[in-house]
Amino acid sequence: MCYEIVWRIVAAMSIASSAGSVSTGPASTDSVSTGPASPASREPAEAAPRPRLDWRLRFAALSLIWGFSFLLIKVGTDGYAPFQVTLGRLVFGTAVLAVAMAVRRERLPRGVRTWGHLAVAAFLLNALPFSLFAYSELTIPSTLAGICNATSPLWGMALSLVALSEDRPTRIRVAGLGVGFLGVLTVLGAWQGFHGLDATGTAMALLASLSYPIGWIYIRRTLAGSSESHLSLTGAQLLLAAVQLAVVTPVFTSAPTRFPMLPLLAIVALGALGTGLAVLIQYGLVAEVGPTTAQMVTYFIPVIATVAGVAVLGESLTWTTPVGAVIVLVGAALTQVKRGA
Repeated sequence: MCYEIVWRIVAAMSIASSAGSVSTGPASTDSVSTGPASPASREPAEAAPRPRLDWRLRFAALSLIWGFSFLLIKVGTDGYAPFQVTLGRLVFGTAVLAVAMAVRRERLPRGVRTWGHLAVAAFLLNALPFSLFAYSELTIPSTLAGICNATSPLWGMALSLVALSEDRPTRIRVAGLGVGFLGVLTVLGAWQGFHGLDATGTAMALLASLSYPIGWIYIRRTLAGSSESHLSLTGAQLLLAAVQLAVVTPVFTSAPTRFPMLPLLAIVALGALGTGLAVLIQYGLVAEVGPTTAQMVTYFIPVIATVAGVAVLGESLTWTTPVGAVIVLVGAALTQVKRGA
């Protein structure tokens, strides 16, 4: 879901040289990344401990965690305000990364400039899209939110044509952009006049997906040369996002008078698993099998989100949803085809 973004943040902040610099991605001059960057080095200097579980099992676990995140948002908003759901998610996610940093004896980044850039990234990649998805699921099914999230690579491709002059588009990737947005129109049932569709909720979900590539481009332009570890930067980013929501939430919502258990457990799982643990799993995958293979988890998320929404929440499903989702994923995949591939 929105957590599909986390793999991109991890890739952007992965260590790429023995000096510990963050990579700007392999062959960044001729490819449009769906994130700000990918690790360039095949042997990251900050090697992750060798995991005990086979990477395929962790890949499957990550797909399930992020795929079910949309369901957890839906359940969370049944008992709490969207801002409260997002705040809880960020608090529990930050707590998991804080424990990981303590175990690895990592410190938070230093430097006012770094923290300033991380504050902007926290807003674009966490506070804003997480809140928008939570608000969108008040009026749209979790299945639609999951599919809207899959449009992030398409937005990234479109934005990179304007914002990243070094990323030259190919015919295949431009075609992928067109195919992807055709899939979006299919999901929304454009030829039926978007009948039965909540325009506001859908617009919020699409805006959340658009916020991610804006954040990736910002990171690529500002933090690509950071000497801090990915864990340190991501931990600080989530901390700043939690602070931002802690300031905003009391202004727009009142304190809950009751604490329904199921929605509360959903928020805890959303933060601890989908926002915290998922970052650590994804970092291990990037370090072990590389960003290209790890990125493939993106294409399983809307499938799992759809199955979860229909099977667990009983959400309705018309033929336009799965067909449109497949078209979106095909388009997204085409936008990632590298020049000369």
